[in-house]
Amino acid sequence: MTNYIFRRTLQTLIVIGVLSYFCYYMMTLMPGDPVELMIQANPKITSEDITRLRSIYGLDQPIYARYGKWLGTIMNGDLGYSRTYRIPVTEMLGPRLINTFYLSMSALLLSLAIAVPLGVLAALNRGTKLDYGIGLFAFGGISTPSFWLGIVLILIFGVWLKVLPASGTYTVGLDESQMSYWNVFTDRFTYMILPMMTLAYLTIGNFLRFTRSSMLDSMGNDYIRTAKAKGLPWRRVVIFHGFRNALLPLITTITLSFSSVFSGATITETVFAYQGMGRLIYESIISNDFNVAMICVMITVTMVLILNLLADILYSFADPRITLK
Repeated sequence: MTNYIFRRTLQTLIVIGVLSYFCYYMMTLMPGDPVELMIQANPKITSEDITRLRSIYGLDQPIYARYGKWLGTIMNGDLGYSRTYRIPVTEMLGPRLINTFYLSMSALLLSLAIAVPLGVLAALNRGTKLDYGIGLFAFGGISTPSFWLGIVLILIFGVWLKVLPASGTYTVGLDESQMSYWNVFTDRFTYMILPMMTLAYLTIGNFLRFTRSSMLDSMGNDYIRTAKAKGLPWRRVVIFHGFRNALLPLITTITLSFSSVFSGATITETVFAYQGMGRLIYESIISNDFNVAMICVMITVTMVLILNLLADILYSFADPRITLK
């Protein structure tokens, strides 16, 4: 297993390097650069100033040279500055990552807590009205646009019932340093409920369908009939024989879903004005904040690749028949 992990880690690093250059190149194709923004802000700027500024920002160099310089600064731990907020990127990423982590983890756990039992229940009652009803619920989550669902939840709970805040991350004006941990948690969780419900419902459908199909395949195998023939309790047959073998396809889906913990949900966070990574990516692209957008995209790419590796490793623990060679 050690050799396998080493090879996969090396492959992951190579892919990250290639994708980082590709993402950097795509970012350079974005309309506008720092100098053009300065020209728009100051029409009296001279051509000599433009040439000097392009030299300072390295815009007069080829892309590969600019990429090499950018990569060198990243390797030294310098993520650059935000053009929009005029602060280091590291100061922006910390709070946004924490907010997105809480939101995405809560939505992921909620969706799994609902989808997995419903998927197992639908598989055990295949072809019944219950199965069709659960399937309709799953397809509703898959086909519902996130922005539409977010607006509907805002209208119901924020405008009509007025029981939950319609947008934001926390109550503006509160001094959290003077509040207890429980009060801070309650305040932030109240603002997180609606975006959490939106993200959870959008992911329930995929988890539910995967769970149902995996359970149907698992319950149709010979070892299930053998376990029932031995007289094992039905609950033990379902949980220890059927569900455990149905976990394999779910592992990939669940582990890859963890990438959203760090990348955020751009549309949902934008609709609810939630200060997370998804909204930060949207704001940085709209404002042409190159450093912020590039770092956010690389975090997303890196997490997806790392979680792919984690999924392969978890296969061996879920099924002893699988060997990592």
